Amino acid sequence: MGRVADLAIGFPGYWGKPPRENGYLSEILRGTGYASYAIGKWHLSPEDETNMAASRATWPLARGFDRWYGFHGGETHQFVPALYHDNHSVRPPARMQDGYHLTEDLADRAIQYLADLRAVDPDKPFFLYFATGACHSPHQPPAPWREHYRGRFDLGWDAWRQRVFERQLAAGLLPPATKLSQRPPWVPAWESLDERDQEVAARFMECFAGFLSHADEQVGRVLDFLSELGDRDNTIVVVVSDNGASAEGGATGSINDVRMVNLDPASNDEMYDRIDEIGGPLSHNNYPWGWTMAGNAPFRRWKREVHEGGIADPCIISWRDGPIERDGIRLQFTHAIDVLPTITELIGVDLPAQIDGVTQTEIDGVSFGYLLGPGTESAPERHETQYSEMFGSRAIYHKGWKAVTFHPVGPLYDDQDPNAPFDEDVWELYNVRDDLSETNDLAADHPDIVRELVELWWSEARRNQVLPLDNRVLWALVHPKPDNRRPRERFRYFQGGAQVPEPVSVNVRNRSHALIVDVELVAPGATDGVLLALGSALGGFSLHILDGKIRYVHNLYGKERHVIESSAVIATGAHRIEYAFTKDEGLGGIGVLSCDGEEVGRGTIPRFTPSGFNGVQAGLTCGYEWGPAIGDGYTAPFTFGGTIRRAVVETRGPVVRDPLAELEAILAEQ
Repeated sequence: MGRVADLAIGFPGYWGKPPRENGYLSEILRGTGYASYAIGKWHLSPEDETNMAASRATWPLARGFDRWYGFHGGETHQFVPALYHDNHSVRPPARMQDGYHLTEDLADRAIQYLADLRAVDPDKPFFLYFATGACHSPHQPPAPWREHYRGRFDLGWDAWRQRVFERQLAAGLLPPATKLSQRPPWVPAWESLDERDQEVAARFMECFAGFLSHADEQVGRVLDFLSELGDRDNTIVVVVSDNGASAEGGATGSINDVRMVNLDPASNDEMYDRIDEIGGPLSHNNYPWGWTMAGNAPFRRWKREVHEGGIADPCIISWRDGPIERDGIRLQFTHAIDVLPTITELIGVDLPAQIDGVTQTEIDGVSFGYLLGPGTESAPERHETQYSEMFGSRAIYHKGWKAVTFHPVGPLYDDQDPNAPFDEDVWELYNVRDDLSETNDLAADHPDIVRELVELWWSEARRNQVLPLDNRVLWALVHPKPDNRRPRERFRYFQGGAQVPEPVSVNVRNRSHALIVDVELVAPGATDGVLLALGSALGGFSLHILDGKIRYVHNLYGKERHVIESSAVIATGAHRIEYAFTKDEGLGGIGVLSCDGEEVGRGTIPRFTPSGFNGVQAGLTCGYEWGPAIGDGYTAPFTFGGTIRRAVVETRGPVVRDPLAELEAILAEQ
């Protein structure tokens, strides 16, 4: 699992599936009698294994969890999420119009699972993995939280970052000698933005902050329920995040990340005109990278890279009945791999030699339990060496020193040449015990230490299956892993079936195709509803009947809708409804609606979606839409009132691919 599973390349460290010999904490604890529950995000399954036809071998219930409620992939819509319950796809339990929000739903499920446990066994220990969608994009808090921070970020990212840094120093969260790293040249100074751009940028951060605070409130609800059960004081709570702040919103921010995938980001003027949509269900918002820089204060760079801005995260641990100093702060080096041995040490569980008959590999992590008691703030650190690697960027920590080099993954930034040999990468050197923000490069003063650390990195890389070193993510897209399904040009779908995720559904993006649906309309006035659809209000297509008229809507990633509609109302009885799209030599084509072989509507689609319909996991559905509605004039799911005898999608032209756009899509969903 050396990189996101979508970019698996087949080498041992990059298979995209954590092997059974690397047992999860859930598997270890369940083997000792713990109940084990997973709630929320699960980005540990290859995307072609997140559908109802797939093996569940990498899903939570196959990796030690008794129950799961959440979503696959890196992100989902917060008001209409693509949910899974245990081993099957489910729709949200309530509508967004009725106040539904995913984070609240996840807290409700966590409380329900714990209540179900205590209703049967008042003493059984439990492990609860609780992973919200916050604060990954889309940053979609409930309406009150979108207003909670109104005006609080008008000072801009430069001034806000300085204030955060000062609070960090005052709180003792950083070594006293730490300096605030300089704003990188590709991040504009706040004062250089015009007033309208500042207003939009501040709005992005207001929604991010509201999203985070709302998630914090829901975590509090779960902890309050533990108190009600009488379990809070004897529950170990560990809070971590998984990477540094994300720069995937680009320099100006994004109102719909899938537009960046389609190489058509919204202009500053459009974002200003749609500022009231930011944070709501019609926006897949991601803040500009000025706020990324500020959110990573005092560090350099960001997610997907291995300077501290990409890999340094807070870790908070609480155990009221345990030997942990309350309000203590520790600055010794620890790593994410240390959490598992710390937990098992604290609860007195021995690491098993085998799990389900599979011999386990040695645990590389080092328990930081020795740092948790009173008087341990000066204890010598025990995790002395740790390598890092991400898409060719590399770093090594060893006894207070850190050597690090940045290597770009492609033409996404203008720092360096992504095709330059790795041997030409320049290694920097920092004493991070004092200079945690990596502001004083000592490589020229200590070339011998740089050489030793680089050699140590290669040794650790060989030992941990990091090699071969490879940043060719475009190559991985052009040469995807084999699809075991036979090639076909006709795809059949079934009324009311589970959504089919876009990566494994029929690919009609910017190619000639047809949607052919045989229907039975029995009751007059009850003919409306969706026949075939893919996506949501953030992008997709929908063939449906509205007010008795056949209609096709192509939603170009939330930017504009192209509508073709019949003029006459369809009669009751059996009909064959067809929508055929014929691609032109440019970016679009002609769409034709027909009923029983007769043309009933025609229109031009000037630009058909080229690279991805939506980035929130809303797949293809038959007889309903996932939501929010792809078209206007109705509300999803807009369930079809008749009977669909047969629904087929035919592809009638070659696949059109853009590896660069696909790369941006995958990197944006980490």
